[in-house]
This record gives sequence, C-alpha cells and structure tokens, in this order.
Amino acid sequence: MHTIDEAAAAGRKIPRHIAIILDGNGRWAKKRGLPRALGHKAGCEALERTVEDCARLGVEFLTVYAFSTENWKRSQEEVSALMQLFAFYIPRLRKRAMANDIRVTAIGDESRFAPELARMLDELVRDTAENKGMTLVMALNYGARDELRRAAVRLAAQVQRGELLPEEITEETIAQALDTAGIPDPDLLIRTSGEQRLSNFLLWQSAYTEFLFPEVLWPDFTAETLTACIEAYQKRDRRFGGRKEAGS
Repeated sequence: MHTIDEAAAAGRKIPRHIAIILDGNGRWAKKRGLPRALGHKAGCEALERTVEDCARLGVEFLTVYAFSTENWKRSQEEVSALMQLFAFYIPRLRKRAMANDIRVTAIGDESRFAPELARMLDELVRDTAENKGMTLVMALNYGARDELRRAAVRLAAQVQRGELLPEEITEETIAQALDTAGIPDPDLLIRTSGEQRLSNFLLWQSAYTEFLFPEVLWPDFTAETLTACIEAYQKRDRRFGGRKEAGS
C-alpha cells in the first residue's frame, strides 16, 4: 500500500475532482456504544485529515456531502448537535485552510441555517477566497433535486425578463445555473460505509463519474483508504459514453 506522499511522488494520474458522501458516523458510534454526536465529531476529525491528504496529493477540488436537505428530518437533538459541531469546526477549518492555501466554498441553500452560523460560513468562504491551492466545496443543506429546482427558477426568470430564449437553453446553460457553476464535474465519487446510492447528491454532475463504495465507516477513513480508492480509480477505463478503437 502506498502512502499519500508516495502516491503523489509517483506521478500517477490523480483525480482532478473527488466527491465524498461522508456516511457511517452514526453506525461508528453505535458500534462503540457512544452517542451519535460523538460519531459526528469523529467524522469531522476524519474530514480534517482527508482535506489535508487530498491537498497534499494534488487533488484540485474536493466536494464533501456534509449536510443534506433531508438531514433536517433527523431528531432535533441530532440536528442541534450537528449545528453546534459546524460552529465549532468552522474556525478550525479556516485555520487549516489558511495553513494549506485551500479555498473553501459552499453549495446548497444556507438560508435555513441560524444567522450566526450562516455568517460564519460566509466569512470562511470570503477569508479563503484568494487561496490558490485545492478548492474544498462544502455541500451544506444541499440536495441535488433542490439545486436543479433552483436552477430552473433562475433560467425561467431569465426567460421571463427576455434575457434568454427557451431554445437557447443548453446543457452548458443549465450547468452554469447550478450551484457548482465553474467547478468541474467529479472524476471520482466515494461513498463510505458500503451503501451504494447517491442519496440526492450531485445528480447532474455525476453523469460520467466513477463510483467507489468502500465498506469503511467514515470516521475510520484514512490516508491509506484514500490511496486505495485512487489506485482503484486509476485502473478504470473512462470512455464518457464512447468506446476504444479496435486494437487500442
């Protein structure tokens, strides 16, 4: 098994954009007889490690599914604990982002967050905007169907104002109306815990993404797990709907 630094030094093709569904915090805690909140705390610590590992490896974009539009359906106790964790980790994330030249941005609808938390997120994005290294995309109160709905509203408003004709709406026009405008589609999407579904994450953007579903629970995700996922990705034959020529 290669380490992160060895993989980078080897010069092998690294995915430009990795997306991760951070799954398994609750099960990790349950296995240890701990409250779910401690599972989420361990998940935040795994995220901190993984952000630095990806930046060191040369990944250009890392998108993490941190809180979905459906997560509001969880118990009030768990949602409150998650909001408190976000508030606690945002300053830590800012420190790590500045130390590693990481730009942080967010996708999703932050209007449902408490004003103080929304302010902290906005400041994190603003303070790291000039960093030149990896871009960390935080999917917060994000759902792909909601993203597509909001994109449709934006395009409809442009049509209504006479700025756009219906027949001028192309795939590129739609892509530019999404939260991820300007961000390349993921090359590799990882969902931990072995679950094999997208759960309303990056539905448009993942049309030609490679998927991996390691059994490891998110808090146990390590540099070695990341390296194994990248090595598996490197063995894939990405044809984007085409096929190789005979004999190639």
